[in-house]
Formats: sequence, C-alpha cells, structure tokens
Amino acid sequence: MSTKHPIIVVTGSSGAGTTTVKNTFDQIFRREGVHAAHIEGDAFHRFDRNGMKAAIAEAEVSGNHHLSHFSAEANLLDELGEVFREFSETGTGRTRLYVHDEVESQRLGCPPGTFTEWSQLDPSADVLFYEGLHGAATTPKTDLSQYGDLKIGVVPVINLEWIQKLHRDQSSRGHSEEAVTDAILRRMPDYVRTICPQFTKTDINFQRVPTVDTSNPFIARSIPSPDESMVVIRFRNPRGIDFPYLVSMIHDSFMSRANSIVIPGGKLDIAMQLILTPLIQRIIENKRRAR
Repeated sequence: MSTKHPIIVVTGSSGAGTTTVKNTFDQIFRREGVHAAHIEGDAFHRFDRNGMKAAIAEAEVSGNHHLSHFSAEANLLDELGEVFREFSETGTGRTRLYVHDEVESQRLGCPPGTFTEWSQLDPSADVLFYEGLHGAATTPKTDLSQYGDLKIGVVPVINLEWIQKLHRDQSSRGHSEEAVTDAILRRMPDYVRTICPQFTKTDINFQRVPTVDTSNPFIARSIPSPDESMVVIRFRNPRGIDFPYLVSMIHDSFMSRANSIVIPGGKLDIAMQLILTPLIQRIIENKRRAR
C-alpha cells in the first residue's frame, strides 16, 4: 500500500460485471478531478489468442485439462506484482493492451487476439486503477493484495455469473453454447483455487443475487435484470461506514449483518457512488498531504 502512489483494484471473474464497476469509478474520477492510469487484467495474460489455444492443447496432452485464463500459470502475475510495487514506490510502471475484436484492432493497429507493445504508465497519474481477474491474487512469489489501497470484489452468485457469461460470449463473441460450457468447466478448479480466495482480501464486495429462478443457467433465456435482483455489499472493515446514512439514502435497503447491507439491484450505481466517493476523496487527500 502507498499513500503517495495509491492503487485501486477491481477484481472479479469473467462475466462478473467488473466493467460496470469500472464505469462508476470513471464517473467519480471525472467528477472529483482524479487522473487515473489504467491497467486491464487482460494485458497480463501470458499468451495471445493463438498462443493460448496452443498452450491449452499442450496442457491437455500432459493430462492438465484445466488450463484457462483463470490459471496463475496462464498469466504474468509476478510481473503484474512488480508493476504494482514499482508504481507504489515511484508512481511509474508499464502496461499494454489486449486486442479483443475488430473494433479495437482498427483503433489500436494490432490484429484481434494479440497485444500492443508495452508502454509506460502516465507518471502524472494520481492513482493506478486495475480492473481484471487477478487484482488480489496470490502466487508463490507475490501477494498482489498487499499493494491495493482500495480493493473491490465483484462477485455475482455463480449461476448468475454463468448466465451472464453464456449470453455475453454467445451474443457478442459468437461462441457456441458448447464452447462456453467447456470453458466454464475447464476453469472451475482455478475459480476455486485462484479467483475465490481474493474475495477474503478485498475491502468491499458487491455480490448480485437474482430474485428469479436461475436453477439451470444453461437454459436461461435472458439475464435477470437489476430489478430482478438484490445486491449484498460486504465491508471487510465496517469501521467508519455510516450504515444508517446508507440505509436512509437507498430506498428498500437493509442491514443483513453488522458488516453487510442489502440493496435493490437497480440501486447499485447510487450505492457505489455513495460508498466509493468518500473513500476516493480520502485516498486523494492523504496523497496530497503526503506530498
């Protein structure tokens, strides 16, 4: 952790909704005049798209049927840890971008499924903002969670997460249901070993829980809407959180435990604004005092 060069982490699995949380942070950054340098978790995949296919095929030959982007060995997590460490100490570091599709390919000038060249983070940034799969993960060499000054977990219940992934990968990426199902099964061991343990280290978790039947996510015709869900917000350290204020400001919310508040799904954005804005203000104020 670093007062002078703070790091904010949003972590969650593919299809969990981390992009929605990132958009809320972007709104707060703009409103509060905070200049953030960004790292996308996909930038630290070890392999490009073709390389990952080859790595999976090679792993299966050797008896490993579970290599996926969730796997620590499929990512440059130690290198990510070095970037976190360097930024926390000096406010510098490097990253790159993963090119997901043709739209990004035209903008970035690289083929889909490849990476851009490495480039330096903006040294004038107030904070480093990471959004991806492994922001608080642990490897034998490094514990990434030690660097985050504010760590957010985005964790829908597993059936809802699968529904979101099935619909996104089929509609936006053209994958078949069988291919998406195979990917879910392949990454399950690392979901348990690598992804889940992060959420005991995050400062705040946002977990969306549907209020409609999602018993069989593989036949769901649509993703449950925000109005068809509740969100459980858990604070690792509730000290200083004004729960009565939050309950009064967010209609139909209630406390479920001493460190948790439950809100209607449609109120997620306002809840994040109310919760995250003062935390970001405090981080920036501490940074300015340290100077």
